[in-house]
Amino acid sequence: WWAIANLRVKSAEIKGDSMLLSFYQPESRVQSEHPWPAPWMSKETGNSAFYLTNALQFLDEPGEWYLDRAAQKLYYWPRSNENLATATVIAPVLETLVKMEGTIDRPVSNIHFKNISFQHTSWLRPSEEGHVPHQIGMHMLDAYKLKQPGTPDKKTLENQAWVGRPEAAIKASFASSTSFEGCRFEHMASTGLDFEKGAVNNTIKGNVFKDIGGTAILAGLFTDDATEVHIPYNPKDEREISSAFMISNNLINDVANEDWGCVGIGAGYIRNSTIEHNDISELPYMGISLGWGWSRTPNAMKNNKVVGNKIHRYARQLYDVAGIYTLSAQPETIISENYIDSAYKAPFAHLPSHWFYLYTDEGSSYITVKDNWTPSKKYLQNANGPGNVWTNNGPEVSDEIKSSAGLQSPYRHLLKEKEILYKNWRIVHEQPVIIELVSNNTAIDLQKLKEVLEQNKIDPTSIYQWQNHTVVFDKVQDASVVKGKIEKAFPGAKVKVYYDAFYEFNRKTCSDTGTAIECDHIILTANLVDNSKLQKEYMDYHATQFKKWPEVSKGFCNANFQQLLVYRNGRQLMLVISIPKGESLEKLNPKTTENNPRVDQWNATMKKYQEGIEGTKRGETWIFLKKQ
Repeated sequence: WWAIANLRVKSAEIKGDSMLLSFYQPESRVQSEHPWPAPWMSKETGNSAFYLTNALQFLDEPGEWYLDRAAQKLYYWPRSNENLATATVIAPVLETLVKMEGTIDRPVSNIHFKNISFQHTSWLRPSEEGHVPHQIGMHMLDAYKLKQPGTPDKKTLENQAWVGRPEAAIKASFASSTSFEGCRFEHMASTGLDFEKGAVNNTIKGNVFKDIGGTAILAGLFTDDATEVHIPYNPKDEREISSAFMISNNLINDVANEDWGCVGIGAGYIRNSTIEHNDISELPYMGISLGWGWSRTPNAMKNNKVVGNKIHRYARQLYDVAGIYTLSAQPETIISENYIDSAYKAPFAHLPSHWFYLYTDEGSSYITVKDNWTPSKKYLQNANGPGNVWTNNGPEVSDEIKSSAGLQSPYRHLLKEKEILYKNWRIVHEQPVIIELVSNNTAIDLQKLKEVLEQNKIDPTSIYQWQNHTVVFDKVQDASVVKGKIEKAFPGAKVKVYYDAFYEFNRKTCSDTGTAIECDHIILTANLVDNSKLQKEYMDYHATQFKKWPEVSKGFCNANFQQLLVYRNGRQLMLVISIPKGESLEKLNPKTTENNPRVDQWNATMKKYQEGIEGTKRGETWIFLKKQ
């Protein structure tokens, strides 16, 4: 999901081929009782990932270390270029380097930090108390599920939580007219810079944030530890409210590398503030998170601006994610002229399609989202309140807006600090998904299905059928949400989602890379044979086809195929062949083998791995689904 918990192991008991772990309190109870985010168990997309750490037995490669507290001994496996006789070793002890703390009547004011380097802090909570985060690194002090869902503010709410705030290298509260300019924040295990309650008219400009374990910049109160997180914050004394931040032209690179659920910039209940022209990259989760509370009820937030930021290479580990994300009512707030691109392919994602460029989440209200450049319109509006306006977002936004996002000219020298750390980690290549309905004895009402698709901004003509199999093939903003709505509309049907194609051919591999303006899609389906060894061989063949069988893609090029995608769900395969509109597969397909015997050899080899799905005739393998 959107957070990763750190649980201290109390005991480990071997039981056959498994091990039963028990954990220390309080994190064991909190992790077990809170409903969101819950551990994910799914045959379709896999279970929640976990890993074990901090044992001498795990010390098995260079760069790793282990501290034996009882023996007061530190073990370290040096890297090949390290000589511990001459190396400088830094072991941070302090969690906070600087604290500015005023009061509501006597705020700290007019303190300015310029060209100072803040480095090396620790983060002790996981090893001392465990760490079970709620969202963006706010750890849960207590949490549970309501026996009877519903609160005065939200009738369906079932989860309750009280949270604390992570430690920070620089902490400020009731501070006004302070600034951080041209500073460096590096090698910090938790938050970099944190302005909490009563922070007014503060500037964070032209700084570098690198190698941060938590969030780079936190601004404003989220929830104090005595208040449940879903209760809107709107204090009687407005001096408590943090406002008038200027967070501008900061380079934020490689943050949240310890607590993956943290973000580049996290803003809670703030108002009259601007987050502009920051360059934010190399993130396991979100770029900018604005808001708190999950409620459309009026609160302290209003008149915030998120403008001209560049956010890229995000979502490396966790999904339910976006480049820019909002919560709750925020009148007069504007999200505009931002550049968002290059979400990572997260290996631990609970739902492979649950990533977005822009995401207005629960209660988001009275927010204007306009003129943001993104490669596609993969956005999510989840349980929003009234008054949101979305205009002119997507790839059609002007090149001028796209090129102007990120650091402005006086600060572009900071870009030399930016590193691409995960060059071999896949960036998501957005593809259509396939949603299949398998009905029993009742025919699918196609008009009803088209209505569901239109409600979810899916092309109602993207339906294909064969016997009791009905397939939708289109780009979908959130396949899991659409699946749920189709299941609700057709309770008697089995609904399956084919998320990512494991094989893709496109014209980039051809000598003639020109593509057709419009395409027709031919969809076929078959099963893999019920043999795990042969299934693996089939997948291996496709993973290496371009290298070991280049003649196959040459045949596709010769036939003028525009794209070929192969999807898998369990044993079932879906093959999508895209050809120029108006052409026919019967005419083009023979060209794949023309003067190309290796394609015949490939096709013959593949036959032993494939068989027909239920309902096919004897000897029949691939069957065509007819467009409706």
